[in-house]
Amino acid sequence: MKRVLAQCADKVHVEEGVDEMSPPAEEAAILYANGSYDEARSVLEHALDTTVAEDARLTLWGMLLDLLRLTGHRERFEALSLSYATEFERSPPAWLDLSQSVRGAETKIQTVNLSGVLNGQAAGQFAQLIQIGMRNGALRIDLSRLRGVDNAGAELLLRAVRGLRKARIKLSLAGAGQLASVLDGVVTPGKVEQKPVWLLLLEVLQYTEQQDRFEELAVDYAMTFEESPPSWEPPPELTTSQVTSESLDVQIGNIYRLEGEIVGPNTEVLRKITAFASGRTKVEVDCSQLRRMDFVSAGTLFNIVSQLHAQGRLVVLKGVNSMLAALMQVMSLHQVARIELRG
Repeated sequence: MKRVLAQCADKVHVEEGVDEMSPPAEEAAILYANGSYDEARSVLEHALDTTVAEDARLTLWGMLLDLLRLTGHRERFEALSLSYATEFERSPPAWLDLSQSVRGAETKIQTVNLSGVLNGQAAGQFAQLIQIGMRNGALRIDLSRLRGVDNAGAELLLRAVRGLRKARIKLSLAGAGQLASVLDGVVTPGKVEQKPVWLLLLEVLQYTEQQDRFEELAVDYAMTFEESPPSWEPPPELTTSQVTSESLDVQIGNIYRLEGEIVGPNTEVLRKITAFASGRTKVEVDCSQLRRMDFVSAGTLFNIVSQLHAQGRLVVLKGVNSMLAALMQVMSLHQVARIELRG
């Protein structure tokens, strides 16, 4: 473990922590960060055979059970859960398959995830979204995490979708039905104030199988605005095998999301936290879908969070898995941010 730390010492700025972790927990965290899953598991299992202190055992157990969830070992997880419950007289974590999906050989379309409340302040993000689609010739937009849309936001999304379709970019809208339900609660027949939302709803419905609902809404639109509504022209469907597991988050709401694995020199997604933090005293970062970071990326995150901490901002890392939390403690992130474990 010390050798790994020494190799990375010149790449990151790390402060000494005041909270001590057991050496096996530190070693397992660093092994996992380096992608050595089996070795990390072996270290944790051996440590549980020799560790006596209850607090240390609870930490080791949490890491081991999370590691089994992260690597998809359900049978081993369920077998050990019984031992955990017996030892601590409490319910173990529930099984969740947190393992990474296997990427198909033919995958080639990038996903852009939209989240939060869509409004006019997202113009810059939509310019980026359109560039991705034009560059790749295809795009998948995940709308399932949008909680609301105002007129300006509806105009941005509508312009992007129509523009991409007109440019013959292959386009898929995941979560279209869910967003349609959100928009359905906004439009009111006879009221002309929400025209961009009406048009967006009509557009989004074409990415669902709700043609009957589309036709009903089209009639209401014609009566409300006294003009012809758009026609039903559903786009060609993209197959699952065409969609890549690579994704880009377009942050719209009040929480920044980190997902998948952050490894290697590409830490742009981390550096964007600084821009996201602008104007905020509390910076919430959702890590519930973040599986792994390597050592250097964790160091980059520490440096970014340290700067925000020095500016008086509270950074909250939410839903962190136990293996990542241990690495964050090794990096002293717990001294400059609040780390909340996932269930």
